[in-house]
Amino acid sequence: MKARIKNAVSTKINAIGLPILALCWVSFFWGTTWIASKEGVRHMPALQLVGIRQFIAGLLYVCYFLYKKAPWPKGKQWKAIFILSILNFVLSNALSTWGVKYISSGLGAIIGAIFPLWIVFITLFRGERIARLSILGLIISFTGVCVIFYDYLGDFLKPDFRFGIFLSLISTFTWAFGSLYTKKKAASFNPYFSLGLQMLISSIIILAITGATGTGVSITSIPANSWWAIGYLTIIGSVLTFIAFIYMLQRLPPEINSIYAYVNPIVAVLLGAIIFGEPLTMAIAIGGGITLCGLYMVNYSIRKAKI
Repeated sequence: MKARIKNAVSTKINAIGLPILALCWVSFFWGTTWIASKEGVRHMPALQLVGIRQFIAGLLYVCYFLYKKAPWPKGKQWKAIFILSILNFVLSNALSTWGVKYISSGLGAIIGAIFPLWIVFITLFRGERIARLSILGLIISFTGVCVIFYDYLGDFLKPDFRFGIFLSLISTFTWAFGSLYTKKKAASFNPYFSLGLQMLISSIIILAITGATGTGVSITSIPANSWWAIGYLTIIGSVLTFIAFIYMLQRLPPEINSIYAYVNPIVAVLLGAIIFGEPLTMAIAIGGGITLCGLYMVNYSIRKAKI
Protein backbone atom coordinates (compact mmCIF):
# COMPACT_ATOMS: atom_id res chain seq x y z
CA MET A 1 0.00 0.00 0.00
CA LYS A 2 2.78 2.43 0.94
CA ALA A 3 4.56 1.66 -2.31
CA ARG A 4 1.40 2.40 -4.30
CA ILE A 5 0.87 5.70 -2.49
CA LYS A 6 4.51 6.64 -3.02
CA ASN A 7 4.28 5.83 -6.74
CA ALA A 8 1.02 7.77 -7.09
CA VAL A 9 2.52 10.83 -5.38
CA SER A 10 5.67 10.58 -7.52
CA THR A 11 3.57 10.32 -10.69
CA LYS A 12 1.50 13.35 -9.69
CA ILE A 13 4.61 15.40 -8.93
CA ASN A 14 6.10 14.50 -12.29
CA ALA A 15 2.83 15.28 -14.06
CA ILE A 16 2.76 18.78 -12.54
CA GLY A 17 6.40 19.51 -11.74
CA LEU A 18 8.06 18.66 -15.05
CA PRO A 19 5.72 20.78 -17.22
CA ILE A 20 6.13 23.73 -14.82
CA LEU A 21 9.91 23.23 -14.94
CA ALA A 22 9.68 23.23 -18.75
CA LEU A 23 7.70 26.49 -18.59
CA CYS A 24 10.35 28.09 -16.36
CA TRP A 25 13.08 26.91 -18.74
CA VAL A 26 11.31 28.36 -21.79
CA SER A 27 10.47 31.62 -19.98
CA PHE A 28 14.09 32.29 -19.05
CA PHE A 29 16.22 30.75 -21.78
CA TRP A 30 14.25 32.01 -24.77
CA GLY A 31 14.77 35.44 -23.26
CA THR A 32 18.53 34.84 -23.23
CA THR A 33 18.58 33.89 -26.91
CA TRP A 34 17.99 37.56 -27.81
CA ILE A 35 21.27 38.36 -26.06
CA ALA A 36 23.10 35.53 -27.82
CA SER A 37 21.71 36.66 -31.18
CA LYS A 38 22.84 40.22 -30.52
CA GLU A 39 26.35 39.04 -29.69
CA GLY A 40 26.50 36.75 -32.72
CA VAL A 41 25.40 39.31 -35.31
CA ARG A 42 27.89 41.88 -34.03
CA HIS A 43 30.65 39.89 -35.72
CA MET A 44 29.04 38.16 -38.74
CA PRO A 45 26.10 38.44 -41.19
CA ALA A 46 22.81 37.74 -39.42
CA LEU A 47 21.31 35.49 -42.09
CA GLN A 48 24.43 33.34 -42.23
CA LEU A 49 24.32 32.94 -38.44
CA VAL A 50 20.68 31.86 -38.62
CA GLY A 51 21.39 29.46 -41.48
CA ILE A 52 24.26 27.76 -39.64
CA ARG A 53 22.30 27.60 -36.39
CA GLN A 54 19.24 26.03 -37.99
CA PHE A 55 21.27 23.65 -40.14
CA ILE A 56 23.08 22.19 -37.12
CA ALA A 57 19.93 22.02 -34.99
CA GLY A 58 17.82 20.58 -37.80
CA LEU A 59 20.47 17.98 -38.58
CA LEU A 60 20.57 16.91 -34.91
CA TYR A 61 16.79 16.45 -34.85
CA VAL A 62 16.63 14.58 -38.16
CA CYS A 63 19.58 12.28 -37.36
CA TYR A 64 18.00 11.39 -34.03
CA PHE A 65 14.68 10.43 -35.60
CA LEU A 66 16.39 8.56 -38.41
CA TYR A 67 18.20 6.58 -35.70
CA LYS A 68 14.84 5.95 -34.03
CA LYS A 69 13.42 4.90 -37.43
CA ALA A 70 10.56 7.38 -37.09
CA PRO A 71 8.13 7.47 -40.03
CA TRP A 72 8.70 10.20 -42.60
CA PRO A 73 5.97 12.72 -43.45
CA LYS A 74 3.49 11.73 -46.11
CA GLY A 75 1.57 13.64 -48.75
CA LYS A 76 0.13 16.94 -47.54
CA GLN A 77 2.24 16.83 -44.38
CA TRP A 78 5.22 17.91 -46.50
CA LYS A 79 3.30 20.95 -47.71
CA ALA A 80 2.53 22.01 -44.12
CA ILE A 81 6.15 21.47 -43.06
CA PHE A 82 7.50 23.49 -46.00
CA ILE A 83 5.13 26.41 -45.43
CA LEU A 84 5.92 26.47 -41.70
CA SER A 85 9.65 26.38 -42.44
CA ILE A 86 9.19 29.53 -44.55
CA LEU A 87 6.93 31.37 -42.10
CA ASN A 88 8.55 30.41 -38.80
CA PHE A 89 12.21 30.08 -39.72
CA VAL A 90 13.12 31.66 -43.07
CA LEU A 91 11.07 34.75 -42.25
CA SER A 92 10.25 35.05 -38.55
CA ASN A 93 13.38 33.68 -36.91
CA ALA A 94 15.79 34.97 -39.53
CA LEU A 95 14.32 38.49 -39.70
CA SER A 96 14.10 38.89 -35.92
CA THR A 97 17.78 37.89 -35.63
CA TRP A 98 18.71 40.28 -38.45
CA GLY A 99 16.71 43.02 -36.73
CA VAL A 100 18.74 42.96 -33.49
CA LYS A 101 21.82 43.84 -35.51
CA TYR A 102 20.38 47.37 -35.69
CA ILE A 103 18.26 47.66 -32.52
CA SER A 104 18.74 46.60 -28.90
CA SER A 105 18.05 43.00 -27.94
CA GLY A 106 15.50 44.16 -25.35
CA LEU A 107 13.57 46.21 -27.88
CA GLY A 108 13.65 43.28 -30.31
CA ALA A 109 12.22 41.00 -27.63
CA ILE A 110 9.41 43.44 -26.80
CA ILE A 111 8.48 43.75 -30.47
CA GLY A 112 8.67 39.97 -30.80
CA ALA A 113 6.07 39.61 -28.03
CA ILE A 114 3.39 41.61 -29.85
CA PHE A 115 2.56 38.95 -32.44
CA PRO A 116 -0.90 38.33 -30.84
CA LEU A 117 -1.82 41.84 -31.97
CA TRP A 118 -1.26 40.77 -35.57
CA ILE A 119 -3.57 37.81 -34.98
CA VAL A 120 -6.29 40.28 -33.96
CA PHE A 121 -5.65 42.38 -37.10
CA ILE A 122 -5.73 39.28 -39.31
CA THR A 123 -8.98 38.18 -37.70
CA LEU A 124 -10.48 41.64 -38.29
CA PHE A 125 -9.33 41.58 -41.91
CA ARG A 126 -11.12 38.27 -42.41
CA GLY A 127 -14.34 39.92 -41.27
CA GLU A 128 -14.62 37.87 -38.10
CA ARG A 129 -16.02 39.33 -34.90
CA ILE A 130 -13.56 40.44 -32.24
CA ALA A 131 -14.31 40.54 -28.54
CA ARG A 132 -14.28 43.95 -26.86
CA LEU A 133 -11.54 42.75 -24.54
CA SER A 134 -9.28 42.11 -27.55
CA ILE A 135 -9.93 45.60 -28.88
CA LEU A 136 -9.20 47.12 -25.47
CA GLY A 137 -6.02 45.03 -25.17
CA LEU A 138 -4.99 46.14 -28.63
CA ILE A 139 -5.39 49.81 -27.70
CA ILE A 140 -3.52 49.36 -24.40
CA SER A 141 -0.65 47.50 -26.09
CA PHE A 142 -0.36 50.18 -28.77
CA THR A 143 -0.23 52.82 -26.02
CA GLY A 144 2.54 50.90 -24.29
CA VAL A 145 4.54 50.66 -27.52
CA CYS A 146 4.18 54.42 -28.01
CA VAL A 147 5.54 54.99 -24.49
CA ILE A 148 8.51 52.70 -25.20
CA PHE A 149 9.36 54.50 -28.42
CA TYR A 150 9.31 57.86 -26.67
CA ASP A 151 12.96 57.23 -25.74
CA TYR A 152 13.78 56.18 -29.32
CA LEU A 153 12.31 59.12 -31.23
CA GLY A 154 15.75 60.48 -32.09
CA ASP A 155 16.86 57.04 -33.31
CA PHE A 156 14.17 57.02 -35.99
CA LEU A 157 16.32 59.51 -37.89
CA LYS A 158 18.84 56.69 -38.36
CA PRO A 159 18.15 54.47 -41.42
CA ASP A 160 19.66 51.39 -39.73
CA PHE A 161 17.36 51.76 -36.73
CA ARG A 162 14.28 52.09 -38.94
CA PHE A 163 15.39 49.04 -40.91
CA GLY A 164 15.81 47.02 -37.72
CA ILE A 165 12.32 47.98 -36.54
CA PHE A 166 10.90 47.05 -39.96
CA LEU A 167 12.56 43.62 -39.91
CA SER A 168 11.37 42.95 -36.36
CA LEU A 169 7.77 43.89 -37.17
CA ILE A 170 7.71 41.70 -40.28
CA SER A 171 9.08 38.80 -38.22
CA THR A 172 6.21 39.08 -35.73
CA PHE A 173 3.69 39.27 -38.58
CA THR A 174 4.97 36.05 -40.17
CA TRP A 175 5.07 34.33 -36.75
CA ALA A 176 1.38 35.22 -36.30
CA PHE A 177 0.59 33.70 -39.71
CA GLY A 178 2.67 30.64 -38.79
CA SER A 179 0.76 30.23 -35.53
CA LEU A 180 -2.60 30.44 -37.30
CA TYR A 181 -1.49 28.06 -40.04
CA THR A 182 -0.20 25.55 -37.49
CA LYS A 183 -3.57 25.46 -35.72
CA LYS A 184 -5.51 25.14 -38.96
CA LYS A 185 -3.40 23.00 -41.29
CA ALA A 186 -0.71 21.07 -39.43
CA ALA A 187 -1.42 17.35 -39.67
CA SER A 188 -1.06 14.85 -36.85
CA PHE A 189 2.66 14.25 -37.13
CA ASN A 190 5.57 13.95 -34.71
CA PRO A 191 6.03 17.64 -33.73
CA TYR A 192 9.71 17.20 -32.86
CA PHE A 193 10.60 15.51 -36.15
CA SER A 194 8.55 18.13 -38.00
CA LEU A 195 10.44 20.88 -36.18
CA GLY A 196 13.79 19.42 -37.22
CA LEU A 197 12.71 19.16 -40.85
CA GLN A 198 11.49 22.76 -40.79
CA MET A 199 14.85 23.93 -39.45
CA LEU A 200 16.81 21.88 -41.98
CA ILE A 201 14.74 23.04 -44.95
CA SER A 202 14.90 26.68 -43.85
CA SER A 203 18.66 26.53 -43.31
CA ILE A 204 19.23 25.28 -46.86
CA ILE A 205 17.10 28.13 -48.22
CA ILE A 206 18.81 30.79 -46.08
CA LEU A 207 22.35 29.58 -46.79
CA ALA A 208 21.50 29.42 -50.51
CA ILE A 209 20.35 33.05 -50.36
CA THR A 210 23.51 34.21 -48.57
CA GLY A 211 25.65 32.30 -51.06
CA ALA A 212 23.81 33.63 -54.11
CA THR A 213 23.92 37.23 -52.89
CA GLY A 214 27.52 37.04 -51.70
CA THR A 215 26.56 38.33 -48.25
CA GLY A 216 28.16 35.49 -46.33
CA VAL A 217 31.69 35.32 -44.99
CA SER A 218 34.24 32.54 -44.97
CA ILE A 219 33.68 29.97 -42.23
CA THR A 220 37.28 30.42 -41.10
CA SER A 221 36.79 34.17 -40.67
CA ILE A 222 33.89 33.79 -38.23
CA PRO A 223 35.24 34.83 -34.80
CA ALA A 224 35.01 32.71 -31.66
CA ASN A 225 32.34 34.96 -30.11
CA SER A 226 29.95 34.22 -32.96
CA TRP A 227 30.66 30.49 -32.81
CA TRP A 228 29.88 30.53 -29.07
CA ALA A 229 26.65 32.39 -29.87
CA ILE A 230 25.77 29.86 -32.59
CA GLY A 231 26.48 26.98 -30.20
CA TYR A 232 24.31 28.51 -27.49
CA LEU A 233 21.48 29.33 -29.89
CA THR A 234 21.61 25.82 -31.36
CA ILE A 235 21.73 23.74 -28.19
CA ILE A 236 19.82 25.97 -25.79
CA GLY A 237 17.55 27.90 -28.16
CA SER A 238 16.79 25.48 -30.99
CA VAL A 239 17.03 22.08 -29.31
CA LEU A 240 16.49 22.04 -25.54
CA THR A 241 14.11 24.99 -25.31
CA PHE A 242 12.00 23.92 -28.30
CA ILE A 243 11.69 20.45 -26.76
CA ALA A 244 10.62 22.03 -23.45
CA PHE A 245 8.24 24.34 -25.33
CA ILE A 246 6.40 21.54 -27.13
CA TYR A 247 6.40 19.44 -23.93
CA MET A 248 4.74 22.21 -21.89
CA LEU A 249 2.21 23.00 -24.66
CA GLN A 250 1.06 19.39 -24.56
CA ARG A 251 0.68 19.26 -20.75
CA LEU A 252 -0.23 22.72 -19.45
CA PRO A 253 -3.43 24.72 -19.99
CA PRO A 254 -3.08 27.73 -22.35
CA GLU A 255 -3.55 30.29 -19.57
CA ILE A 256 -0.43 28.93 -17.87
CA ASN A 257 1.86 28.03 -20.78
CA SER A 258 1.42 31.48 -22.33
CA ILE A 259 3.27 33.03 -19.38
CA TYR A 260 6.59 32.58 -21.20
CA ALA A 261 5.59 35.26 -23.73
CA TYR A 262 5.50 37.88 -20.97
CA VAL A 263 8.68 36.76 -19.20
CA ASN A 264 10.94 36.54 -22.30
CA PRO A 265 11.02 40.32 -22.97
CA ILE A 266 11.69 41.09 -19.30
CA VAL A 267 14.67 38.70 -19.28
CA ALA A 268 15.99 40.16 -22.55
CA VAL A 269 15.65 43.78 -21.39
CA LEU A 270 17.37 43.15 -18.06
CA LEU A 271 20.20 41.06 -19.52
CA GLY A 272 20.64 43.52 -22.38
CA ALA A 273 21.10 46.33 -19.84
CA ILE A 274 23.55 44.28 -17.78
CA ILE A 275 25.63 42.73 -20.58
CA PHE A 276 25.50 45.31 -23.38
CA GLY A 277 24.64 48.44 -21.41
CA GLU A 278 21.41 48.86 -23.36
CA PRO A 279 19.10 51.62 -22.11
CA LEU A 280 16.74 50.70 -19.27
CA THR A 281 14.76 53.87 -18.70
CA MET A 282 11.49 54.61 -16.92
CA ALA A 283 9.72 54.93 -20.30
CA ILE A 284 10.89 51.44 -21.33
CA ALA A 285 9.88 49.93 -17.97
CA ILE A 286 6.44 51.57 -17.88
CA GLY A 287 5.78 51.12 -21.61
CA GLY A 288 6.88 47.49 -21.48
CA GLY A 289 4.56 46.82 -18.53
CA ILE A 290 1.61 48.48 -20.29
CA THR A 291 2.32 46.54 -23.50
CA LEU A 292 2.49 43.20 -21.69
CA CYS A 293 -0.77 43.94 -19.83
CA GLY A 294 -2.48 44.66 -23.14
CA LEU A 295 -1.06 41.48 -24.65
CA TYR A 296 -2.37 39.50 -21.69
CA MET A 297 -5.87 40.88 -22.33
CA VAL A 298 -5.64 39.95 -26.02
CA ASN A 299 -4.39 36.43 -25.26
CA TYR A 300 -7.03 35.92 -22.58
CA SER A 301 -9.77 37.04 -24.96
CA ILE A 302 -8.52 34.72 -27.72
CA ARG A 303 -8.40 31.74 -25.33
CA LYS A 304 -11.85 32.54 -23.92
CA ALA A 305 -13.32 32.66 -27.44
CA LYS A 306 -12.14 29.09 -28.07
CA ILE A 307 -13.93 27.67 -25.03
